[in-house]
Formats: sequence, C-alpha cells, structure tokens
Amino acid sequence: MPSLTSATALPRRPVLADALPQARVRDATLVLAGALLTALLAQVEVHVPPSPVPVTGQTLAVGLVGATLGARRGAASLALYALLGLFLPFYAGGESGWHVISGASGGYIVGFVFAAAAVGWLAERGADRRALAAFAAFVVGQLIVFAFGLAGLKLAVGESWGWTIHNGFSIFIVGGLIKALVGALVLPSAWTLVRRFEGR
Repeated sequence: MPSLTSATALPRRPVLADALPQARVRDATLVLAGALLTALLAQVEVHVPPSPVPVTGQTLAVGLVGATLGARRGAASLALYALLGLFLPFYAGGESGWHVISGASGGYIVGFVFAAAAVGWLAERGADRRALAAFAAFVVGQLIVFAFGLAGLKLAVGESWGWTIHNGFSIFIVGGLIKALVGALVLPSAWTLVRRFEGR
C-alpha cells in the first residue's frame, strides 16, 4: 500500500476540462457552467420527513464538477455557486439568501467547495479514469459534504447527535451510493470518448 508521501507525490494528470483549448476563457466558462449545473440539479429535490434537508441532485453535481474541472477550478465553481445562491434562486427549491447558509442546509453547501476540491484532486491523479476509483472518489467527496453538513445541521436545529446523524446522513446513504455509481459510469465513459476523439 503506497504511503501518504508517495500518494501526494503523484504527478497531476489532465482532467476532462484540460481537453478543451484556450485556457483562460475555457476556465472561466467552465467554472460558471459548473455553478449553473449545480444550481440546476439543486432543483431536483425529494423531501424525506422529518429531515429538514431534502435529497437533491447537488452532490452528484459536486462530484461531476470536481472530477471534470479538477481541484482548483472545481472548488472555485462550487464557491461561485454558494456565492450566487445568496442573491439568486440557486439553492434547493429555488431558495436564496443568507438564511439558507445559516440554516439546516448551510453546512452541506459549504462542504460542496471542499468536496469538489477533494474529488478534483483525486481526478488529477487518475481516479476518474477507472470505474472503481471514480466510485471511491465520489464517496470521499460525499463524506466530506456530510461532515460539514452534519456540523451545520446540529448547530442550526439543536437536536441530539443521534437525531442529526439519522436525519442528516443515514437516510441519504442509499442515494449517495447511487450518485457515486452514476459518477463511476459517466466519468470513465467520458474519457473513452475523449480518447477516441483525440485518436481521429
């Protein structure tokens, strides 16, 4: 098993975004596109009472954006999403404003930035090119989201840790695994298409 030192010494590999030309315009466009994708998938929501946090497509977007754009651009994209949501109806259910960040869902939104960075870092080391590694990267990203989300939920609602973990994590496990599976299927397939296109 490789040590932490050897793992961090792995060279950065191109992510899907690097296959596009004109770096500056490309990066700005893709960072904005990632924020808009997250806002779009945030509107796919299912409420699971009594949890105040809905199941949404946001964490799928976080994984896809992080893996596709890489650590730096992925984190910037989700930070832009969080910022735009303060003024525009970008959060789940078309909500906006500081009250969302300070409420039950706020910790999850903050966690999106760090999760995208982590998934992007793993993708830069080739995790998005193999199904099992992509699945693991998505799981890591979602665990980061939940770590921030649970802390924010606990502060917002003041319930016990047992209630918080059940209503902020346990009921979302199956959905999270399905999203990780989607990522494991989509990302290696996208690389296959890129290689075929470049081989023409």
